[in-house]
Amino acid sequence: MQSARINLRVQKVVTVVAVALFIIKIIAWYLTSSVAILTDALESTVNVIAGFITLYSLYIAAKPKDSNHPYGHGKAEFLSAALEGSLVIVAGLIIIYESLNNLIHPHQLQKLDRGILLVALTAGINFITGKYCISVGKRNNSLALIASGKHLQSDTWSTLGIIAGLLLIWLTKLQWLDAAIAAGFAFFIIFTGYNILRSSIAGIMDEADRELLEKMVKLLERNRRVNWIDLHNLRIIKFGNIIHIDCHLTVPWYLNVREAHAEIDALVALVQHEFGESVEFFVHADACLDFSCRICRKEDCPVRKFPFEEAVEWTIENISTNKRHKVGS
Repeated sequence: MQSARINLRVQKVVTVVAVALFIIKIIAWYLTSSVAILTDALESTVNVIAGFITLYSLYIAAKPKDSNHPYGHGKAEFLSAALEGSLVIVAGLIIIYESLNNLIHPHQLQKLDRGILLVALTAGINFITGKYCISVGKRNNSLALIASGKHLQSDTWSTLGIIAGLLLIWLTKLQWLDAAIAAGFAFFIIFTGYNILRSSIAGIMDEADRELLEKMVKLLERNRRVNWIDLHNLRIIKFGNIIHIDCHLTVPWYLNVREAHAEIDALVALVQHEFGESVEFFVHADACLDFSCRICRKEDCPVRKFPFEEAVEWTIENISTNKRHKVGS
C-alpha cells in the first residue's frame, strides 16, 4: 500500500498546482480578452475538477482490501480516468462554441504581451508537473496519475500553440486568428480526452495490456530456470496500481510441495523485482507429463523417458494459451 499512499500524495500536489495555474490563466484572460487564452483557462477548469476527482479516487484506491473488495479498491482509478477524459471532451466542445461565437461577434484584444508571459509561465509549470506525474504513475502502475500527467502535458502543448498564435496576432494585428487558433486546439483537446477515455474503458473491461505482457514474457524467458519446464495460461488484470497475475507453471512431477513452492517463489520474486511489490500472483503448479520430456532442458533428470528435442520459446501468443506446449505445437 506504500505506492498507493505515494500516488495520493503526488495527486495532492497536482491538484494544488492546477488551482494555481487556473487562477493565473483567468488573470491572463481578464487582461487580454483573448478567447484563445479563455480556451486554456477552460481546460484548466477541467484540470481542477479532474484533480479533485482523481484525488478522491486515489484516496479510495489506497484503502486496504476488505471482505467486500477482496482485490482492493483500485478500479476506482479507472472510473476517475473515464470521468476526466469525458470532462476534457466537454471542455473541447465548449471551446469550439466560444470560438465560433467570437468569429461572429469579434472583440478587441489588449495587453497581449502580459497575457503571453503569464500563459508561458503556466506552460512550463504544467510540463514539469505532468512529466513527474507520469513518471510516478508508471512506476506505481497508476492509470489515474498517468491520465493526469498526460492531460497536463497535452495542456502544455496546447498552451505553447496558443502562445505561438498570440505572438502571430500581436505581430500581424489579425484579430480573427484568435478564434481560429482556439477552435483548432479544441480538436486537439478532444482527441486527448478520447485517448484518456479509451484507456480507462480498457482498464474497466480488463483489456490485455500488450506492452506489459511483452515486457513480462521477455523477463521470464530471459531468466528461465531449468525446473520451469513450461508456462501457460498467463493472464494479467489491473486493479489500479495492483497487477494481478494468474498462470500455470509446469515443474518436474517428482518435486515435493516445498520444492515446487520454491520454484513459484523464485518466479514471483523475479517479477516483483522488475515491476514492484504491487504485483500479486496466483500460480498453479502443474506436474510434467511424458510429452514434456521433449521440451525439458533438465540434464540431470532421474526419470526422463524421452530425449530433449527442442526448447519452446515463450511468447505472448503461446504463453497466454490454456494448453501445455509440445514439440511442434
